Amino acid sequence: MSMINGFTAGDAERLSEHERQLIERRSQVLGTAYRLFYEHPLHTVRGEGVWLYDDQGRRYLDAYNNVASLGHCHPRVVEAIARQAAQLNTHTRYLQEGIIDYAEQLLGTFPEHLQRVMFTCTGSEANDLALRIARQFTGGTGAIITRFAYHGVTGNIAELSPSLGPAMVLPPHVRTVRAPDAYRLGAENVAQVFAADVQAAIEDMRAQGIRPAAILLDGIFASDGVLAEPAGFLAQGIALAQAEGLLYIADEVQSGFARTGLNMWGFQRHGVQPDIVTLGKPMGNGQPIAGLVGRAEVVDHFGKNMRYFNTFGGNPVSCAAGQAVLDVIRDEQLQSRSHEMGQYLLTGLRQLAERYPIIGDVRGAGLFLGVELVADRASKQPAAAQTRKVVNAMREQGVLISAAGPLENILKIRPLLAFEREHADLLIETVGNALEGVEP
Repeated sequence: MSMINGFTAGDAERLSEHERQLIERRSQVLGTAYRLFYEHPLHTVRGEGVWLYDDQGRRYLDAYNNVASLGHCHPRVVEAIARQAAQLNTHTRYLQEGIIDYAEQLLGTFPEHLQRVMFTCTGSEANDLALRIARQFTGGTGAIITRFAYHGVTGNIAELSPSLGPAMVLPPHVRTVRAPDAYRLGAENVAQVFAADVQAAIEDMRAQGIRPAAILLDGIFASDGVLAEPAGFLAQGIALAQAEGLLYIADEVQSGFARTGLNMWGFQRHGVQPDIVTLGKPMGNGQPIAGLVGRAEVVDHFGKNMRYFNTFGGNPVSCAAGQAVLDVIRDEQLQSRSHEMGQYLLTGLRQLAERYPIIGDVRGAGLFLGVELVADRASKQPAAAQTRKVVNAMREQGVLISAAGPLENILKIRPLLAFEREHADLLIETVGNALEGVEP
C-alpha cells in the first residue's frame, strides 16, 4: 500500500542515477514497509527555522512538519539538549529534579482535574499505555475510534489505526464511528450524528458481551481529513460515553502544544474533560519524548496494580528538551502566533477557493489546516488524483505539505509555529500556483 502522496516504483525512472541508487540501498536495508513522501523524494541534509535544505543546497518552506514544530534546530532546544547530555543522561529510577520540574510545568498547562504524568518515548507508546490504563481501570476491553483513525504503530494501537491500510483488520473488541465531518454531514448535524454513533457502538459491544473501556480520539481528526468545526461537536458524544463508564482518551500527539491556536490542547476547543491525554511528536522539537497526563484516580489505580518502567521515557536529556519547548512556546508567544497565522492562512486559502472551483472546503484551527479538493462542488466527489498532483507540484516549487483523508483528497497543511506573514504569503501563493491548470 502506498501513501496518498507517496513515492512509488513507477516514479523511479524520472530520478537521477544517484537518487535511484540511494532509494535501492534504503529498500535493501529498511525493507518495504517504509514509505517516502513525494513522486520525487526529498533528500534533506539540514534544517533551520521554517526551512529544510536538500543535498543540492535548495531550501524548502516546511509547512508540514509537526515534530520540529518550533522550527528546525531551535537554538534553545539544541542548547538544552547539549547541556544536559554533557552532564547526565540515565533512566528514571534515580531521584532527579529535572523530570519533576518539567512534569510540574507541563501539568500547569492542563485543566486542574488532570494531576499525573507518565513518560514514554513515542506517541504510539503513550496511546498504548493509555489503553492499558483504561482497560485496567474499567475492567473492559472495548474501544471506540473513528473509521479512518491513526493512533500509532505498537501492536495494540496499530489495531486501532485503520488508516494504516486494508490489511489492518480491526479486532472484535473495537468499534468505529463516523468522524465528525461538518462538510459532508452538515455542521448542524455532526454533534448529534457523532453522539448517536457512539451510543450505537456501545450498545453493539454490550450485545456481543464486550465491556467497553475507552473512546480514543485525535483532537484534530488529522487522518480523517482535519476536522475542527464547529467547536464543541465532541461534547455530547463524550458526555454520553463517560456516563456509560468509558474513559475518554484525548490523543493530542498531533493537535497539542499550541498547534490549534486558541488553546494549548485540541480537546479544549470542545468543552470536554478527558480522563487521559496522550502527548508526543512536538513535545521535544525532535528529541524523542512523549507521555500521558491523566486523572489521579485513574493513573494511581494502575500504579497500585502494575509496575511501570520505561528505560528511556522521561530521561534527563529528553526532559530538558521538553522543558525548553514549553519555555519557547511561552517566551515567543507561539500559541497566539499559531492562532493569528492560522486565521491569516484560512482567509487566504478561502480567497483561493473563490478562484478555483476544485476547492470544496477550507477548514482548520490554528496552524493545522485542511483544504478539501472536489471534482464537483455539488456532489462533493473527491478529487484524489488532483490532490496528489497539487502536493507534488508544491514540492517542486519549494513548499512542503502532505495529503490526508479516507477519500485521499485533503491538502494537509501544518506550518511550523515559527511561521511569519511572509512565509504564510509564500504558502498561499504556491497553493494557487499548483492549482493552475488542475482540472476538477
